[in-house]
Amino acid sequence: MNVLFGLVSAMLVGATPILLAAIGGTFTFYAGIFNIAMEGMMLVGAFCAVLGSFFLHSWFLGVLCAIAGALVIAAIFVLFAVRLHTDEFLTGIALNLFAVGLTTFLLRDIFHVKGAFTDAGIHAIPAVKLPLIDGIPYLGRLLSGYNLIVYVAVLATVLSAFVIFRTRFGLRLRAAGYNAACLSSSGVPASAIRIWSLIVCAVCCGLAGAYLSLGYVRLFSENMSAGRGWISLTAVILVSGNPWGIAIISLVFGFFDGLTVFLQGSRIPTQFTAMIPYVATLGSLYLYSVRKRRRQA
Repeated sequence: MNVLFGLVSAMLVGATPILLAAIGGTFTFYAGIFNIAMEGMMLVGAFCAVLGSFFLHSWFLGVLCAIAGALVIAAIFVLFAVRLHTDEFLTGIALNLFAVGLTTFLLRDIFHVKGAFTDAGIHAIPAVKLPLIDGIPYLGRLLSGYNLIVYVAVLATVLSAFVIFRTRFGLRLRAAGYNAACLSSSGVPASAIRIWSLIVCAVCCGLAGAYLSLGYVRLFSENMSAGRGWISLTAVILVSGNPWGIAIISLVFGFFDGLTVFLQGSRIPTQFTAMIPYVATLGSLYLYSVRKRRRQA
């Protein structure tokens, strides 16, 4: 039973950053933006979260700094991809490389360390116990006591499904991706909707980055996003931007991510166990491509 609870807990913990970033990517997906800069947004968010938490002595201010850092990356993406109409793929690649180089440089310049920075002065995002559920046997242990950002991710999933499919903004968002010319002819600039979608995406990626460095662990290490932004983009593509499908894909990744923790004590080398979530993602992409080809045939 303890193993089961531990595996479920590890699954939720591992799924949270993927889910948050993918929910943000859903908005850009429907707006017609191929946003691969989520990896860079998440990485910069993780660094800024530690920076703000350490120097401002507050986890909340650290989270706000994470969102601000991700918004800066989004602003650069808007400038080049939306305003100057550069290639979205190349812009995203450049921003991801820029994020890796910038955070590595600042880590060594500000904290004077290489690899990773950890300190008792970093304030972590607290865990939350749900008042009504916490006292229920088994269920309380299963659903209560997680990091605050875990519950934020669940709330973001519900809100995104409502906003995208039940509101006027969601209708305009989908129109910006399906037929931008028609939307613009109605008096609503498609570029404005795309900018707002990138802002929402940056906020979600900033929260995901803050969770990585202040919730998942309490440190910052070079390139600690470790491809999670790419996996988030994969989740969005696999389910065509459906928030509920994204939640399922994220839980699958979280399960395999948690499985690596349980296998680390076995005789299997850690390098192979760390590959499990990414191999599962590649397998999902393969199955998706096979299914798509069959539909086209």
